[in-house]
Amino acid sequence: MTELVRLRPLDATPRDAVAEAEYTCDRIEATDAEIFAFESEPDRRGRLLAEAQATEERWGEPADRPALYGVPVGVKDVIHVDGLETRAGSKVPAEALAGAQATLVDRLVGAGALIAGKNTCAEFAISAPGPTRNPHNPTHTPGGSSSGSAAAVAAGQVRLSIGTQTVSSTIRPAAYCGIVGFKPSHGRIPVDGVIANAPSLDTIGILTTDVAGAAIASEVLCDEWSPRAVDELPVLGIPADEYLECASKPTLARFAEHVAKLKAAGYRVVPGRAVTDFPRIRAVLFTIQRYESAIVHAAWFDSYRALYQPKSAQSVLEGRDIDEDKHQLALKLRTAIHDQIRDMMERSGVDIWIGPSATDTAPVGLASTGNSIMSIPWSLTGMPSLSVPAPAPDLPLGFHCAARTGDDERLLAWGGDIAATLAG
Repeated sequence: MTELVRLRPLDATPRDAVAEAEYTCDRIEATDAEIFAFESEPDRRGRLLAEAQATEERWGEPADRPALYGVPVGVKDVIHVDGLETRAGSKVPAEALAGAQATLVDRLVGAGALIAGKNTCAEFAISAPGPTRNPHNPTHTPGGSSSGSAAAVAAGQVRLSIGTQTVSSTIRPAAYCGIVGFKPSHGRIPVDGVIANAPSLDTIGILTTDVAGAAIASEVLCDEWSPRAVDELPVLGIPADEYLECASKPTLARFAEHVAKLKAAGYRVVPGRAVTDFPRIRAVLFTIQRYESAIVHAAWFDSYRALYQPKSAQSVLEGRDIDEDKHQLALKLRTAIHDQIRDMMERSGVDIWIGPSATDTAPVGLASTGNSIMSIPWSLTGMPSLSVPAPAPDLPLGFHCAARTGDDERLLAWGGDIAATLAG
């Protein structure tokens, strides 16, 4: 069993970059043979120490050091990083998948971060699991598709990892691994240099140890980030029963306890009809995802079909059976669903929709990354989503918050107090 350590917060205080690099390498060497959160690298320590020394030389004066100075960061293996192969959790040759370094990596490095390496992931960020295990219990999945990104933070290898989310690929692993996961509004972080799943849905995800750390990373990564102070507690809305009933009974019982704790702390909680006709919402999302994924993989799949895992191949083949008219209709329906949820929030005064981050704790086994269904409405509509750890007796649970599109800054400002209330 991986020996878990107390997770260190990601703060903006000056750091010893070389010491941080040494700590990360030590921690990876001590734990990764069991949890497989990072892709292997022949001389990670040498590369990372060289980056740390260059960082110290670049920012010698503590007063000049940027927000992520000396912070080792894991990067999901669908994101291009100069000098590191991108395999996307697949057997497709790296040279076929090669591309220019992602803008988000430029922003990380420009803010003083050290790239700790590439985090393992489900194949092409779809659904075929990689080798990663849950640090809380290696016989359970860590979730996916940002499996290694979440596990690396939970195991204390890094304090910040970058994932992606098309359906539930940041929120669910954050919940299963007991850490913070933040999916900004669709489009807030550039996705160039990232191997796409479905461009109309793809969003960069932030996985870290606390909500304050997610805000620090967001200010570096997001376009036009403007921190917001909040003076009043948000109004929390509970979506319709047909959505919540997707979660297990034990999870709903825990969720009820968490809601009671928030009410006792002064939060106003109201019922709502944000997620009506849930089967249609699910169908719209998967029509978009399958169709666009098939287009992304058109050339690769034709050339390397035998190298695809069955789940990934099935997704591509299903997408090829969807015509453009059906895809365009799904995009129009997505807009209508988004506007319906936005209008409901305006009428009811709801600031944040709440619910379980996942249907249950992490399932036993590594054959699946778990059920993505709890994230579907918010991923379809591009709304910002946050998962914070919620008390549970054994494996972690996540408490999910979704705000209006573009209200990312306030969501994180509110989310810190929600997390503290649940933990108290």
